[in-house]
Amino acid sequence: MPLDLSTLLFWLKKSAAMLALPPLMPLLPIIAGLLLLGRRPRLGRTLAWTGVALNLALITPASVSWLVAQVEYAHPLDTRAVANAEAIVVLGAGRRRHAPEFGGETINRLALERLRYAARLARETGLPLLVSGGALLGDVPEAVLMQRSLQEDFGVQARWLEGASRDTRENARLSAVQLRGAGVRTILLVTHAMHMNRARDEFAATGLVVIPAPTAWLGSGDVTPADEQGLQLPSQNTAYAAWFALHELLGQLAYRLSR
Repeated sequence: MPLDLSTLLFWLKKSAAMLALPPLMPLLPIIAGLLLLGRRPRLGRTLAWTGVALNLALITPASVSWLVAQVEYAHPLDTRAVANAEAIVVLGAGRRRHAPEFGGETINRLALERLRYAARLARETGLPLLVSGGALLGDVPEAVLMQRSLQEDFGVQARWLEGASRDTRENARLSAVQLRGAGVRTILLVTHAMHMNRARDEFAATGLVVIPAPTAWLGSGDVTPADEQGLQLPSQNTAYAAWFALHELLGQLAYRLSR
């Protein structure tokens, strides 16, 4: 990958996000506090306990449910609006590099959740599909892996591949070029409900008319992200939901600042 300015900024953004998101983010004040205990004991204890409290907040169902509700797109696809759509766009979500059972790389579980819903919509509506996802390290574009999964696992063929994007903004801008070239102006946009607000805004900024088609909610009314049995206990599921929500909040902030 050539190290131009946009690439450098991209990796700087990724590095900053790593520090600003769990699991590192709550650890930073704990580490700082422990280092300060000898010289500034009161400040050190305050920082350390702040980190502990923050970590607990990011795994507790009540606080995580509130956080998810601030970010997640609440509404399923409006079926009345489907008649206006001209194409379906589904966004990549990552890859699984070690997949010997599939003969090499394949899409990860997040991308699979999106593809499953996109394939269902394609069969129900007959609309053509665009898959969008690039290759961060110069390997096979994720769009190629998505196309392969659609065909082999769901029996659906993607009409367009956008394989150069590195993030949501590039998903939108590069996909819009292909869609406008094909005369498409109105799309069903498939991505996670947690990611929908940011993705919708980026695609709308290109001039496309966007009909949200979210999938895979992490918050669901009375059922918390803690677990599907409704147990109000911290778990790996609440930790993941908190990470995803904070990731989207940071992404929304970064995109607003860079407009």
